[in-house]
Amino acid sequence: MPYVVDFVNVSTVGLESSPVADALAGLRANEARYFKNKYDHVFTVTPANEAPEVLEWITRILKDERDIVIESRPLEVTGFEVEGIRMAYVFYESGLSINVMYTLEDGQKRAVGFKLSEGMEVPAELAPRFKFARQKSKLAGVIRGSFFVIKGEH
Repeated sequence: MPYVVDFVNVSTVGLESSPVADALAGLRANEARYFKNKYDHVFTVTPANEAPEVLEWITRILKDERDIVIESRPLEVTGFEVEGIRMAYVFYESGLSINVMYTLEDGQKRAVGFKLSEGMEVPAELAPRFKFARQKSKLAGVIRGSFFVIKGEH
């Protein structure tokens, strides 16, 4: 069942099984606030098993581009289009959030972003390959993030 993410009253709905549920909820709310403020888009998530096409698209990009397979269980996903950009997110039980920003126009920005909830370790499948920069968020505490540019067509 879809859930509209509230960034004013942050909730762990759908994320309760995560050992860092509060931080992951803050991270999810941070993303919701960004899309509402920048694009006037309502950030709505769905349990991962109810939107397999979103999860499969992200999983395929990770595998094809960098041979990355995420070990953690996916909890929620969202996929939408804003201003010519296809966006997709997956929130994992470990506290990891992965997003894909894929401009529909050729030759524009396309990237995969990783964000780690406060309190989680860098996943083993990402640790040797990426350096994570820190940023502070009122909703999510300290977020560590990294990214890579997508080279192929997806």
